[in-house]
Amino acid sequence: MIQYKAPMRDIQFLINDVFDFQSHYKNIPGGEEASPEMVDAILGEAARFSEEVLSPLYQVGDEGCTFDNGEVTTPKGFKEAYKQYVDGGWQGMSAPVAYGGQGLPLSLGVVKSEMMATANWVWNMYPGLSMGAMNTVYMHGTEEQKQTYLIPMTEGRWTGTMCLTEPQCGTDLGQVKTKAELNADGSYNLTGTKIFISSGEHDFTDNIVHIVLARLPNAPEGTRGISLFIVPKFNVNADGSLGERNPVTCGSIEHKMGIHGSSTCVMNFDNAKGFLIGPENKGLQCMFTFMNTARIGTSIQGVGAAELSFQGALPYARDRRSMRSLSGKKSPDKVADAIIVHPDVRRMLLTQKAIAEGGRAMLYYAAMLADKMTAAHDRGDTKGYEEWDDKLGFQTPILKAFLTELGYEAANHGVQVYGGHGFIKEWGMEQIIRDTQIAKLYEGTTGVQALDLLGRKVLMGKLKPFNDFREVVSEFIITHENKAEMKPFIKQLKRSMLAWRINTMRIAYKASKDRDMVGSASVDYLMYSGYIVMAFFWAKMADAAFTQLKSGGDADFYRAKIQTAEFYYDRMLPRAKGHGKMMLKDPKSLMQMKDEHFSF
Repeated sequence: MIQYKAPMRDIQFLINDVFDFQSHYKNIPGGEEASPEMVDAILGEAARFSEEVLSPLYQVGDEGCTFDNGEVTTPKGFKEAYKQYVDGGWQGMSAPVAYGGQGLPLSLGVVKSEMMATANWVWNMYPGLSMGAMNTVYMHGTEEQKQTYLIPMTEGRWTGTMCLTEPQCGTDLGQVKTKAELNADGSYNLTGTKIFISSGEHDFTDNIVHIVLARLPNAPEGTRGISLFIVPKFNVNADGSLGERNPVTCGSIEHKMGIHGSSTCVMNFDNAKGFLIGPENKGLQCMFTFMNTARIGTSIQGVGAAELSFQGALPYARDRRSMRSLSGKKSPDKVADAIIVHPDVRRMLLTQKAIAEGGRAMLYYAAMLADKMTAAHDRGDTKGYEEWDDKLGFQTPILKAFLTELGYEAANHGVQVYGGHGFIKEWGMEQIIRDTQIAKLYEGTTGVQALDLLGRKVLMGKLKPFNDFREVVSEFIITHENKAEMKPFIKQLKRSMLAWRINTMRIAYKASKDRDMVGSASVDYLMYSGYIVMAFFWAKMADAAFTQLKSGGDADFYRAKIQTAEFYYDRMLPRAKGHGKMMLKDPKSLMQMKDEHFSF
């Protein structure tokens, strides 16, 4: 059985030595409350809750939810854990004070969420979905909607969902058929069916607030004619109390490969009462507030899968004995050496470690960008908001797709370390693989994220978001290239950044001649970009570790950090070259075969 242990030393290294959250918080509203003592107390309690309450429920949750006549019962202990979560004030930690929150920086909430999600991703999906709903109402709702729906969600008394997908459409939301018809009182009646709705029905709270995409009568076709609505499970009276049941019901729950403890629902809206949020026919733009939040949240699952699988594999590799080291016996008094001495086992463990720690750094950097974006929004700085939104938008598809692909790889390595025992359910390693597979799919598959990165962010953005990030890395290179200990890293990083720029220009030129070039290159381009971005953060971590070593810090920890950075540059960054070669290939070999010739 896997027992999660919060990696507090690594978390503190990032927030103190690498990113200096305290300096960052001086320029963020609410940051003045996030003193070192406050941060330590919050993260310490989050670690305790994750380790003692959530982690023991992880494998329990694999038993799944039960469905009976529209009602969903979550796995044993899930509801009680949610009550403790609400009592601890965790849901509103980074929400505005005016709407029931504590007003602490969003980045601190991301650190908290990472711990809880790693301990039990499936349970964490329930409050996690609410965060996106809360952000959407906060960004686009009226004051009345915020008072009615945002405050109860912030306090955790109600939860929220997002209802996008329909039987005939997933990513292509222009095909949405759910209808919304205006009532005399200004509300709307929504009719339609939504599928794959995470947390659409459960037993945690009395009310669930659904954020729903639907189409108004005579709306333009495609995505230009979609509006966004708030549809509560129970209608809300003027005094805030719950009224009659709204005709929105769970028709069934899906039987899935993994995340069994998360209720994935078919939701039926039968003239359900809803309220427009944001402008008419601008629902997709408003929904992107939710989607970007969800995509950052999903990237946490990639990091969490790598961390949890590493924590499961490492002790097993130390204890399991099989064969002798190729370089001579390491434990001559034992029947065999521990498998951790074998190079291939070490390769897998170091890959897991590099992914978890490198991904965590990427995640925390994005959280800092989100802090700045939110601060600009709160002070009414539209230009500043758009600037930071663009910078975060460039990172989002890389975080979501690259980290979930690598998180899945790390989970596979965990099973491989165990050998046959990894295939056995009782150890918990195979569950991580099953639960993590979905991370590559929901909120947009890897292919969709890749098209977003290359097509929308890079090419349609005329390379501006790409160049903005390149300037950040270039500044780091300039200020560190003369440090003797950093030269091996800086040399490779400099070459990689130059190649990234040249290859991006090559793809842009090829795409101007053949539009299929974007689709054929996009996934390789995203993975190529991800390896280079992670290389930058491993260089930052190596530099911070060298600095702390000189000041007499924890030598073992900092040496291990530097050695993991060396492993990444030696064994993982070279993968980028393969993706780089493939992404520049002509689309001909992909597109030349006629559809009817795909046969079996």
